[in-house]
Amino acid sequence: MNDDLSALWAAIPQVLEGMGITVTLTVLGSALAFVVAVVFGLMARSRTLVVRGFARVVIEFFRGTSLVVQLYLFFFVLPQLGWEMSPITAGVLAFGLNYGAYGAEVVRGSIAAVPAGQWEASTALSLSPVHRMRRIIIPQAWALMIPSLNNLLIQLLKGTAIVGFITLFDLTVALDKLRIATDLFFAYGFGLVLYFVLAYILTLGMNALEVRAKHRLGQGESLREALSFRTPDARGSVA
Repeated sequence: MNDDLSALWAAIPQVLEGMGITVTLTVLGSALAFVVAVVFGLMARSRTLVVRGFARVVIEFFRGTSLVVQLYLFFFVLPQLGWEMSPITAGVLAFGLNYGAYGAEVVRGSIAAVPAGQWEASTALSLSPVHRMRRIIIPQAWALMIPSLNNLLIQLLKGTAIVGFITLFDLTVALDKLRIATDLFFAYGFGLVLYFVLAYILTLGMNALEVRAKHRLGQGESLREALSFRTPDARGSVA
């Protein structure tokens, strides 16, 4: 055990470097995925057949093909056609488009789940389509889509483990090098803990967004109240 701890201490700089790549890919990939999800989720609800059809083709293509193959396409194939890109760029594009396609279905489904009465009320108020979506529909759909987007975010974090295939030194590659100097169980057990901590931090952030979104709709407590450690008294009110 002492030898394993010594090897771990010596490998900390490499582990931190790999974690930095993993976090970078997660942050940038999720940002791109969110943009793709919103744009194509809204396009998939368009009344124009061409727009809706284009959105469906893009969504189904990136959902229906392998993420690894998409990663290879961006990093190995496109440079052959004159489109050079760094490994980080290829990774961000692959994760952003792949998970963005799944997210687009979350956006589309969440908007469709907003009660019909809300659509009718916004129409009765003579709101323009843009104002209707921005002020009435999207805030309600946002609260509905956060749990599903949280799941996709965690999957994206774990999916970054494949970027070693395109020469990126991420957390998984760092752990594989640590395995050589330590016990197999020790190295990958340590890796499981690191991925869990990262995933839990992301989950806490998304949970905070969900509480805030619901509170703005008049559903549930505020984020400040949720973070306080007040307990209900015997009458059921908060003490």
